[in-house]
Amino acid sequence: MIVFTYPGQGSQKTGMGSEWINHPSWELVEEAADLTGRDLTALLLEADDEELTQTRNAQLATFLVSMVIFDAVQRTGIDAAAHAGHSLGEYSALTASGSLDFEDAVSLVSERGEAMQVCAETHEGTMAAILGLDDDLVESACHRVDDDVWVANFNAPGQVVIAGSPSGVEAASVVAKDIGAKRAMRLPVSGAFHTPYMEPARDRLRKAIDRIDFRAPDRPVYANVDALGHEVGDDWPALLSSQLTSPVRWRQTLHQLERAGFTTYIEIGPGAVLTGMAKRTVKDATLLTVNSPNDIDTLLEHVSGQQASSSEALEGEHLFATERLVVSPCAGIFIPSDDDFTGQNINTGLLLGHVNDTEVRSPFSGELQGYLAVDGERVTASQPIAWLRAIK
Repeated sequence: MIVFTYPGQGSQKTGMGSEWINHPSWELVEEAADLTGRDLTALLLEADDEELTQTRNAQLATFLVSMVIFDAVQRTGIDAAAHAGHSLGEYSALTASGSLDFEDAVSLVSERGEAMQVCAETHEGTMAAILGLDDDLVESACHRVDDDVWVANFNAPGQVVIAGSPSGVEAASVVAKDIGAKRAMRLPVSGAFHTPYMEPARDRLRKAIDRIDFRAPDRPVYANVDALGHEVGDDWPALLSSQLTSPVRWRQTLHQLERAGFTTYIEIGPGAVLTGMAKRTVKDATLLTVNSPNDIDTLLEHVSGQQASSSEALEGEHLFATERLVVSPCAGIFIPSDDDFTGQNINTGLLLGHVNDTEVRSPFSGELQGYLAVDGERVTASQPIAWLRAIK
C-alpha cells in the first residue's frame, strides 16, 4: 500500500518552483496569489535563502510546491491509501485528502506562518538536533536542565529535535552529549516551534481554524500529535491547534503506518528529508521522492511494475501506470474540440476543448482512449475529462 508524505518547514530552497512553472499544475500558485495578494511566483522562483527562511514565506512556499506536485501526481491517476505530513506538511496532507479546500488551506497556512513568525520575534527561542541518542535519554537531558527546553520532534531513531530558550537548548545539548549523544547541532531557526513558546501563535491560529469547515478525508490522515490515522473531519481543529505546542511524533507515525501494512512511502514536495527519516525507521520499505516532473515517470514505472507482478489492483491506485488523466482546469461547462482525436496518438499541449473560456490542453502525450466528460457537461475543477494511454 502507498502512503503520501508531505514535508514541513526547512525543505524550502531558492528556485524551488522552477521545474514546475510550465506544468499545468502551476495554476494552483496563480490561484493562491489571487487569494493572498502576494507575488508567489517570485517567491518560488526568485526569493533568496534569507527571504525563504522567514517562517511566513517558508511555510507558504513549501505548502504550494507540495500541492503543485500532488496535483501533478493526481493527474496520472495514482492515489494513496493514506496521507501524513510533518508539521506544516499536515496541512498539505489534509488538502490532498480532501478534508480541506485549497482556498481554506492557503488561508490557514498563511495565518499559521504569520502567527509563528510574530511569536518567534517576540519570544526568543531556538532548536537543536540531537543525534545518536535514544528518545527517552533526550527527554531526560531536557528534564535535567533547570531552564525552558523540551523535545519538539521525534524524527527517526537517533534523531530528535529539542527546542526552547537559547540557554536551555545549549544546556540540554551539553547534557545530551555527556550521556552519549554523538552530536548536538543548532538549527538555523528563529523560534522554539512545537513547544509552549508557541502558545500565543496557537491562540491566534485557533481563531482562524474555527472559521474553517473540515470534511472527512477520503483516506486516513495520520496526525503529528498522536501518530494515529484520523478519518473524521471534526477531529482536526483540536489536532491542528495542539500541534503548535506539542512535539511532532514522526517516528511513531512511521511505525504506525508500518504496522498498518504500508510498504511504499512517497514524499510529495521539495527536498527529501522525510525519505531520509523513513529510511532510518521503516525496514524493507520502498521509498520514493517526487520533487520534479521527471520523478513522476519514476513513480509511474514503480507502480506499473507492482501492478504487473500482482493479479490484484493495489489499494488506492485507480489506474494502471501506463494511463494518464486530463483534468478540468476549473469549474464550468465542457465543450470538446471540433476534432475527435479518440484512438489517435496525440502530443503534449494538444487542445482537447474548453471549460467556459479556459483551454483544456493535454499535459501528456499518448493514445487518446476517450473523453470522460460529454459536450455541455458541467464539470468541477480537477474533474477527469479525458484519458490517454502512454506509448512505450
